[in-house]
Amino acid sequence: MKIGVISLGCDKNRIDTENMLAFMEQEGYTFTGDASDADIIVVNTCAFIDSAKQESIDTILEMSDYKQNGKCQCLIVSGCLSQRYMDSLVEEIPEVDIFVGTANYRELPTLIKDFVKNHSKIAIKNDINKRDFTKSRVLTTPYHYAYLKIAEGCNNNCTYCAIPKIRGKFTSRPMEDIVSEAQDIVEKYGVKELNIVAQDITRYGKDLYGELKLVELLDRLEKVDCKFIRLLYCYPELVTQELIHKIANSDKIVKYIDIPMQHAADNILKRMNRHVRQEFLQNLIDNLRNNIPNIAIRTTFIVGFPGESEEDYKTLYEFVKRNRFDKCGFFAYSREDGTAAYNFENQIDEDIKQQRVSELYELQEGIMAEKANSLIGKTVQVMYEEVDFDNQCFVGRMAEDAPEIDRLVYFTATEPVEIGEVYNIKITERIGLDLKGELV
Repeated sequence: MKIGVISLGCDKNRIDTENMLAFMEQEGYTFTGDASDADIIVVNTCAFIDSAKQESIDTILEMSDYKQNGKCQCLIVSGCLSQRYMDSLVEEIPEVDIFVGTANYRELPTLIKDFVKNHSKIAIKNDINKRDFTKSRVLTTPYHYAYLKIAEGCNNNCTYCAIPKIRGKFTSRPMEDIVSEAQDIVEKYGVKELNIVAQDITRYGKDLYGELKLVELLDRLEKVDCKFIRLLYCYPELVTQELIHKIANSDKIVKYIDIPMQHAADNILKRMNRHVRQEFLQNLIDNLRNNIPNIAIRTTFIVGFPGESEEDYKTLYEFVKRNRFDKCGFFAYSREDGTAAYNFENQIDEDIKQQRVSELYELQEGIMAEKANSLIGKTVQVMYEEVDFDNQCFVGRMAEDAPEIDRLVYFTATEPVEIGEVYNIKITERIGLDLKGELV
């Protein structure tokens, strides 16, 4: 039987999908990218904010059509939406045959056999602290890069966030297992870039070893035969001087760090249950840039949090303007049931939230355009990733750009290039926020 899988949401969810595929492959299933040709369709869902939940529901309903008009005999919904809202989803979307949570992937082959045999609906929600770490994966990214999950869950308990209620407490994976998985995917697929992910990678090891162990883990990952290691999702209070020194002096760790700051007004940070204030964030930014002059800093901010006054918003705006982040995302606050902030007073009108988000994006895009313009005429190193057939050119990324979310570099070449290899590209122009150049 052929299985078609759609993975929604974050790269951590993608890794769950890849683990799921490995368990399916071990049972002899084959895969298809064409939903109309799939005997079994799996939608691995996200439920982080309202827009993600809506995308998940829309995708489930779209895939349910293939039970009527395609080969699909079994529709499966897994992941965060299923874990969080399973009871209501069973009633509201009867087209789904199997619901599983966030840690039932190893059981799916057996559940599918049971359904095919008995045609009885199945709904299994796991304990949120259940862990099924495995290094078995079927890579769904292009083979030159992969994500590497080092922990599951979160202990930060930000008042706006439902993740601890969906994914449970923070749990580190054993270091040996992480390094072994990294070695396996590098050897099997030829992965050249490892992107380290978790809800909070900087907390790695505290629960398992009694102290922070991210730097030690990086020491060991540097010995794996890859070119680049990238750090995603670093909480600001745990970006230590030791970690900064490690990034600055490593030949493999790219000069890039993703630190979700979420706001800059102290009273909003306090209401969010964030553990730092603006002065700390500013000192951290200055510290990073003083010790790693060429570092690219990516961050995210939540706009329109309950009680955010015009003054609070202006504080955030000026903070973004002053610090000129290399990459920055802005999200309108999403009121999530089950979180502390759901019941906060002074909820902000949706129109005001969207207006503030638009203004911040306009500011940030201007900053990023200026930074892109400064590269015109310079030669930069670019990892080649794919061909843009419409525009008859190659496409790649600089080390300061993460896959799937950051800037691209389009370039031409008069000699052969190989996916995953790094080339010197002379930048000739800016296209939106992306760049265009030619192989030197």
